[in-house]
Amino acid sequence: MRYRVLGSSGLLVSPICLGTMTFGEPVGEADAIELVHGAIDLGINFVDTANVYEGYKRFLGSPGGTAEEIVGKALVGRRDQVVLATKVCAPVGPGPQDRGLSASHILREVDRSLKRLQTDYIDLYVMHWPDKHVPLETTMAAMDQAVRQGKVRYVGASNHNAAQLCEMLWLADKRGWPKIVSSQIPFSLLRREFQNDLPFCERHAIGVTPYQPLQGGLLTGKYKRGNEPPVDSRVAEKPEWMWPLDDLLFDRLESIEALAKEIQSPFAQYALAWTLAQRGMSSLVVGSKRIEQIQDAVAAAALELPTEHFKKLDTICTPPWQQPDPVRG
Repeated sequence: MRYRVLGSSGLLVSPICLGTMTFGEPVGEADAIELVHGAIDLGINFVDTANVYEGYKRFLGSPGGTAEEIVGKALVGRRDQVVLATKVCAPVGPGPQDRGLSASHILREVDRSLKRLQTDYIDLYVMHWPDKHVPLETTMAAMDQAVRQGKVRYVGASNHNAAQLCEMLWLADKRGWPKIVSSQIPFSLLRREFQNDLPFCERHAIGVTPYQPLQGGLLTGKYKRGNEPPVDSRVAEKPEWMWPLDDLLFDRLESIEALAKEIQSPFAQYALAWTLAQRGMSSLVVGSKRIEQIQDAVAAAALELPTEHFKKLDTICTPPWQQPDPVRG
């Protein structure tokens, strides 16, 4: 395993991070614990969870906590082998203080997460979503307090753009607070809205840890034009979480798969290798139901795509518009 630095933290993390969003349902406790142990045995030392994760039974405002409890059980006796990340912000109840990035919510939820995870500290505490009602200064002050108390080692952000990350860095410099060391964004060949934020993260030592790098299984080759989705697929089990399987999507998938076949690479490994090659990447958050899927993801870390494939993929999956440079080209 060739480890990568997580932003400015100095932590060395595996290029594949075990995602736990499906722990509880469809991945039951026993299978989930086995997955965690199997991933560690493969050299994966980065585990990502959140206080709201509870699998497919999740609904807006449900209490969450299931995935954290499972991860806590799985790491008994193995806690020091992993960099453990969890998140705060999303609703964990119906009340007005049961969500967001206020000091009240953050400092309450960090204690609850620590208890469920059966640990004294969280390596990476992540702001799950922006909170338009709370000034970033208030949020960062609460994160600083959690760090000073020894409950949190490093602070990260999720679903925040470069402008928001920039303000966080400025506040950290201004107040002497912990700097953001990671940015978790939705990112894959099929979803590239944050592409132009990657150079900013690279320049400022913010490690990018994208989620859904396989876009919910679309980039694995399991979905075929004209065929019914596999019975154990995300489309079959949780269709509201997936994109429509239309002809335009299949055109793109088939074109990507053709390039993967040119170098005799499995589709999923090819898609993950492309993502790992993007600027600022530290680790890809990959969820799974079976250890074979984790093994496949680990193999992708050693795959190098031909240079000419990147331009071909830009034609198939168009990157977002970027300000042209008439001086430098």
